[in-house]
Amino acid sequence: MRLLLSALSPVLWLTIFGLCPTLTIGPKEGWQVYSSAQDADGRCICTVVAPEQSLCSRDAKSRQLRQLLEKVQNMSQSIEVLNLRTQRDFQYVMKMENQMKGLRTKFRQIEDDRKSIIARNFQELKETMDELNPLIPVLEQYKMDAALISHFKEEIRNLSVVLTGIQEELGAFDYDELYQRVLRLDTRLRSCMGKLTCGKLMKITGPATIKTSGTRFGAWMTDPVASTKNNRVWYMDGYTNSKIVREYKTMDDFVSGVVSRTYSLPFKWEGTNHIVYNGSLYYNKYQSNIIVKYSFETGSVLAQRALEFAGFYNMYPYTWGGYSDIDVMTDELGMWVVYATNQNAGNVVISQIDPDTLHVLNTWNTEYSKRNAGESFMICGTLYISNSHLSGAKVYYAYSTKDSSYEYIDIPFHNQYFHISMLSYNARERALYAWNNGHQVIFNVTLFHVIKTDDDS
Repeated sequence: MRLLLSALSPVLWLTIFGLCPTLTIGPKEGWQVYSSAQDADGRCICTVVAPEQSLCSRDAKSRQLRQLLEKVQNMSQSIEVLNLRTQRDFQYVMKMENQMKGLRTKFRQIEDDRKSIIARNFQELKETMDELNPLIPVLEQYKMDAALISHFKEEIRNLSVVLTGIQEELGAFDYDELYQRVLRLDTRLRSCMGKLTCGKLMKITGPATIKTSGTRFGAWMTDPVASTKNNRVWYMDGYTNSKIVREYKTMDDFVSGVVSRTYSLPFKWEGTNHIVYNGSLYYNKYQSNIIVKYSFETGSVLAQRALEFAGFYNMYPYTWGGYSDIDVMTDELGMWVVYATNQNAGNVVISQIDPDTLHVLNTWNTEYSKRNAGESFMICGTLYISNSHLSGAKVYYAYSTKDSSYEYIDIPFHNQYFHISMLSYNARERALYAWNNGHQVIFNVTLFHVIKTDDDS
């Protein structure tokens, strides 16, 4: 069975979304099937949205439980306030009670001897009555507080019933167990991602600007076959007449400008279409059609070989020039070289080469003029060509080496700084590295994938 997955954007989609240097946005309520359908062969096509790994959102009952607990807490605080006020007023009432007892005694004295007492105690009686007047609003407040407390008691009884019901429904599925289930599901998805076969380019998003440095032209790259712990970055400023390569241990060091090593190559390079692959640098030797393999570990040339009939030194460059005649690139299927020859009328030639010996393994001749190409890159054995290095550029031509066919496509991308002099695909990160007018940027790519299941042979 084959599960075809269409591609969408960020948190974690079953369709691989490449590197994401910027912050991305995704669903937060769990795993969701975004859409589903069937193709002509009856195979299921669906889109699955995964939650953020660090998030373990519970169901609606959990949210209701949290709201109820907050409500109980608020009610408890209100009752505490009422209790303090009641104690204060109780002391006041006790005081008034003593005053009323004294008043009762005075009335009895007045009753016994009205004439002699009235004149003497009238003023005292008036003052006592004035003191009792504030008791009236206190008693009124007591009535209101008593009604509020009665209401609170009823609310708490209702909440207790609801909380008991929720507890019974949740049963043994506590937070920790639910979180572990999400982690296990995430592990299964990542295992499924490991079975992804090659995909077709559907979309290019970004770019994310990593750094601004160097001249208008240059190259920067990471090793697509290195382990995930190896995040070294290599930096080559300029397109000719230079031999200096700078190495950074991590992407953070690259952004901060912390150089770990500097290499001086035995030969100058030409163009900006270099790559690092399995610890070695592959580049076009200055004023020649020779490809050089240079080992960073040994500091020596491991191999060099001329591309037969390949134009060089601005004979068949990309639209921006810069001695970009020969473009070395890699993808999921290995190493490739894109160039042009007189024998193919200056049109693009694709050759797959052996990374160890640089021998040409196979060659495809296209009918697309090399001089009309802005930049190009390989993904899963398909060459994608942009129509320009300037603003408004888009990928609009694709040549598949699998069946030697081509098609015109329309995949725009944002040329933020108006002049791209390097565009290279990194299969490990599923992203496009670019040098854009003195800015080092990364584009995300969205691919349409086919997943091989255990039933496939």
